Amino acid sequence: MQSTLADCVLRALMRVPMCVRTCSHHRTRTALLAASAAFLLAGCAAAGGGKAQAGNTLYDFGASDQTVTVTGAAQAVPAIVVTDVTGSAVFDNERMFYRLNYADPLQARAYANSRWGSTPLQMLTQRFKSRLAQAGVKVLSATDASAGVPLLRVDLDDFTHTFDSTTSSYGQLVLRASLFQGRSLVDQRTFRRKIAASSADAGGGAHALAQATDAVAADIIGWLATQNLRQR
Repeated sequence: MQSTLADCVLRALMRVPMCVRTCSHHRTRTALLAASAAFLLAGCAAAGGGKAQAGNTLYDFGASDQTVTVTGAAQAVPAIVVTDVTGSAVFDNERMFYRLNYADPLQARAYANSRWGSTPLQMLTQRFKSRLAQAGVKVLSATDASAGVPLLRVDLDDFTHTFDSTTSSYGQLVLRASLFQGRSLVDQRTFRRKIAASSADAGGGAHALAQATDAVAADIIGWLATQNLRQR
């Protein structure tokens, strides 16, 4: 580790512009060298010395084989089309975002060395379909469904690891579900879940958001069971 840091220092100094290293004024040259080396060493620290942090840690929701407990008669839900979850472009990539509400709640920050295995929009789509199917609901694609089959559309508003303080954080999921039959809107509801994170890092946020997703999936299934849906 020490030799790696020493090599990084040497490379940083060698990259200092020649005009700085050959400056005739001793104090000016010393100050410029120190400032330039400090700036370049910041890049060494960010890179973690090179190979040690070359890859990203990938997270997903884990296997979807757990038993789903549903409040209400899921059997009352007919076959339904579930469209792909939509949302802001910020959720259409693999970056993991967090917010420091105690510092600046308007700034979304991305974890440097941790990413989702696929985009949140894709993961939510797959998880909701899996949970509906496990609850006994027949899940169809738009191309498989006949006219009059109910359609569920989900719009994602928030999917973030949020910090209220340096030691208190939670995974927050907020989305809007719209239920259509034919061209008519049957019902629309906003679902939100906040699950406390077990640790103040990307792993803690990932586990909290996975739990929040499963909780919202159960909420959606319960909501669908209360709707008066029929096949036409």
